[in-house]
Amino acid sequence: MNATPTTDTQRTESAEGRTGGCLCGRIRFTAQGPAVFPHTCECEHCQKLGGSPVMWWVGFKTITWIGEGGEPTWYETFRGEAKRGFCPTCGSRLAAIDSDISEVGINVTALDDTSGPDLVPIHASF
Repeated sequence: MNATPTTDTQRTESAEGRTGGCLCGRIRFTAQGPAVFPHTCECEHCQKLGGSPVMWWVGFKTITWIGEGGEPTWYETFRGEAKRGFCPTCGSRLAAIDSDISEVGINVTALDDTSGPDLVPIHASF
């Protein structure tokens, strides 16, 4: 999630119990808390990571990894600053952890249900 949310632009609608996972289903998760800072990113890093011109991110305070595959495999994209989580079986991009952001970033397309006004991107990074 390479962007820092500001208090006045954060969404506060509840997203209790949202579920998601990878394409093959080995990695599953539950996202708890309100969706924070929904945004798209078109930086070179996200383009290479996602294999597309843009990625769609949102933060959640708590992610619980519930599938048989456990947590995603983490790739440290920026040493000591950021890592990205993916499924080692199917390659789905699932999550991001950045040292300067308290929420876990989730690739919105990994959610089972991507509808809802709290997921509409209100920012664009880069």
